[in-house]
Amino acid sequence: MVSRSYSNLLELTSCDSPTFGREKKRLPRVATVAGVLSELDDEASNSAGSDAPSSISQDRMIIVGNQLPLKAHRKDNGTWDFTWDEDSLLLQLKDGLGEDVETIYIGCLKEEIEPSEQDDVAQYLLDTFKCVPTFLPPELFTKFYHGFCKQHLWPLFHYMLPLSPDLGGRFDRSLWQAYVSVNKIFADKVMEVISPDDDFVWVHDYHLMVLPTFLRKRFNRARLGFFLHSPFPSSEIYRTLP
Repeated sequence: MVSRSYSNLLELTSCDSPTFGREKKRLPRVATVAGVLSELDDEASNSAGSDAPSSISQDRMIIVGNQLPLKAHRKDNGTWDFTWDEDSLLLQLKDGLGEDVETIYIGCLKEEIEPSEQDDVAQYLLDTFKCVPTFLPPELFTKFYHGFCKQHLWPLFHYMLPLSPDLGGRFDRSLWQAYVSVNKIFADKVMEVISPDDDFVWVHDYHLMVLPTFLRKRFNRARLGFFLHSPFPSSEIYRTLP
């Protein structure tokens, strides 16, 4: 029997997938068995049921994280000034991807942007930095980040069970619902820019652990990667999370 939380999650993912007409080169498959990738491709090409492309090369990587690798500063005249955050790990990841890989970042900004400015800021960041900002209502962000992420997930992943109000406290289902809602908003942002047959989506850290489920539900063949920037606890510890 599926849990109520998981059932609700599946209900949230029920939606039609948009159609994309852009044609791009395919990315390499992820090797899931031991061996040389070229040998695996040769074996796949000889199989009648294989759908492996004959010509594959990396083209575009969509990196999704809780925060964009940007710094924002409001000038005296009221306009925003944005610069790269050189200390951001997400930005440094680009050094290992190769010059031929186009990179798009999706995430939140550290500064709150007024709703009346969000469209202009989003267009500017996309044109100038290839960044897609995710704007979250302050109350939702508080429940998602300071609530579920910091009160439940972070202590749990570092083997600190919620034994006191200062360390997580009693499980709050509304924080979990906020976490799922934010992951859904991030999924919608990915949907705005993804070419599902060609792009590779790389999701980062415990803030967005539900995001791959949303994307996989809509694009069952999407190329997804997930990297957790913290330890993962043993099953006995993890199962204490309702």
